[in-house]
Amino acid sequence: MDPQDAEVIGGYEMKFMDRVKRNLAWSGVMMAAVLGVSAAGGSVVWGAARTAVQADVATAAGTVQVVAPTERGTLTCTADKTNVNITGAVSGAVSDPAVYDNYWYLFEMQPYEDELGARTDYAAWWTKGDAISCSLPLGFGTSSDKLYSKFVLAVFDGSKYHAISEPTYITNPEVLAKNTGEYKKPSTKKGLLLDGGMTSDAMELGVKHTTINIAFHHLLGEGIDYQYDGKTYHFNKGVVAEYDRVVEYMSNKDLMVTAIILNGWNDNTPQLFLPGVTKNSKAYYYSFNGSTAEGVETIKAIASFLAERYSGTQGKGKISNWIIGNEINNNEIWNYAGQKDLNTYVREYMKAFRVFYTAIKSVNSNDRLFFSTDFNWTDPEASQVKYGARNVIDAFGAVVKAGGDISWNLSYHPYPDPLVEPEFWNDGENGRAIDSVDTRILNFNNLHILTDYLQRQELRAPDGTVRHVILSEQGFTSQSATRGNVEKIQAAAMAYAYYIADSNPYIDAIIMNRQVDNIDETNTSVALGLWRCDMSTPGVVKATMRKPVWTVFRVIDRKDSLEYTEFAKEIIGIEKWSDVIPNFRWKKYEK
Repeated sequence: MDPQDAEVIGGYEMKFMDRVKRNLAWSGVMMAAVLGVSAAGGSVVWGAARTAVQADVATAAGTVQVVAPTERGTLTCTADKTNVNITGAVSGAVSDPAVYDNYWYLFEMQPYEDELGARTDYAAWWTKGDAISCSLPLGFGTSSDKLYSKFVLAVFDGSKYHAISEPTYITNPEVLAKNTGEYKKPSTKKGLLLDGGMTSDAMELGVKHTTINIAFHHLLGEGIDYQYDGKTYHFNKGVVAEYDRVVEYMSNKDLMVTAIILNGWNDNTPQLFLPGVTKNSKAYYYSFNGSTAEGVETIKAIASFLAERYSGTQGKGKISNWIIGNEINNNEIWNYAGQKDLNTYVREYMKAFRVFYTAIKSVNSNDRLFFSTDFNWTDPEASQVKYGARNVIDAFGAVVKAGGDISWNLSYHPYPDPLVEPEFWNDGENGRAIDSVDTRILNFNNLHILTDYLQRQELRAPDGTVRHVILSEQGFTSQSATRGNVEKIQAAAMAYAYYIADSNPYIDAIIMNRQVDNIDETNTSVALGLWRCDMSTPGVVKATMRKPVWTVFRVIDRKDSLEYTEFAKEIIGIEKWSDVIPNFRWKKYEK
């Protein structure tokens, strides 16, 4: 019998004190000992923080001040083709039976919901002490689809349900994927951000990885209709055709394609931005909105469209890696969400990330999803819009694990400090990029700290392995702010950085920025390209001359690269690469 059905006896609802008495009898506590006495204190955990929740409960004896439940619940939620399978456990003392009834209740919540509020529509219930286990219809692809839902345990005080567990998501959406093709690992880690008109040059360079920016604010439009969850979404045919062309070409050349999913401002898609966020002159991109129903539905539809189109099964090419947002520890510029403390900001980002994760993995089971940070590892100037990368990684890892761990991965940008000088090996001299887990800057000078940190047990993937790391954006200037042309030093820096990444088993790829210098960047002494550009054609990228770094980059993933990088040792001040690079890949070939 449903516990709430039992509340109606003889045609009228039992009074709450009568229910209390009944529960006390069930629990073996003497009723007379508690009548008219306030309930004992306690605490409930929702996430990392303990929040004291109080309610005034009307009883026949007057008003009793009630504190939060004392039980703490955990849930595990997985799916199969037809059901959501839920198990759970409860620890801690049973909540005061003078206040709470004798049951645990399971609620389904939408991914954008934060609280149960006045809801009473629980999905399942158990008598306290019984094993928590049930299966609910998944309803995949129907109006009652639970794939994106989260679930929470609660107790009832006679007027309101109180959560006693973290809302927990389904952790294995990949079980529903039609595309189960293996993740194809390229033969080397060498990657490059390509300029559209120079694909033949990229092939000559032997590039194995590349990135493509996919901007949500350009995607929606007219020309392609896509049905999802009973709605029709309209995509810009011209924009999508260009993505098709690029992804298909790169896939056909056996490049591993990583998509960076960005949310630029568009007045026509307000649902993609968090509530209260307005256009900001400092922000290039904005945080995705996983906090409203319309925001979640739109993200689901666009992510599913992209995952299907670039699954490698529709003749449009294959995207294997998906980076959600850019440098999310910089809320102010690259992932604007308005002023928020770290934990609030990360929770908001996590909601959207989960939607992307579920949408993509339920289509392509072996695709990988990432979030990215810049090189500001510990930021002494952290604020409501900027956060240290380490704190973001810790917070994201904790909040994801609490709600059901998934296989998130990290995209990192270890530029030199400052960007206007290429010699990253000297970056410790200013005390910023030092060999310490508390370093201010984490770049190639101390890169091992990143992968050492990710080996911590609390940050490992659900299967116990270390999370995948892609170095998806870095480069070294050939135009020093203080010395002018330093092209040979740029080539030395690239070689050293590549060898460091290549010799680190936890780094999957190192993708250089850029193929050709950017005029605006070059004017600020940030000339990162393998080619010089025509500085007389603003707004047009026109390659003019290969720099020395081009030749080194072409061979850098081969053992004979040692011949081409011999010059760099004198510049860096070393005798052997293996003296400064642990587990140097080509050590046995060194002279």
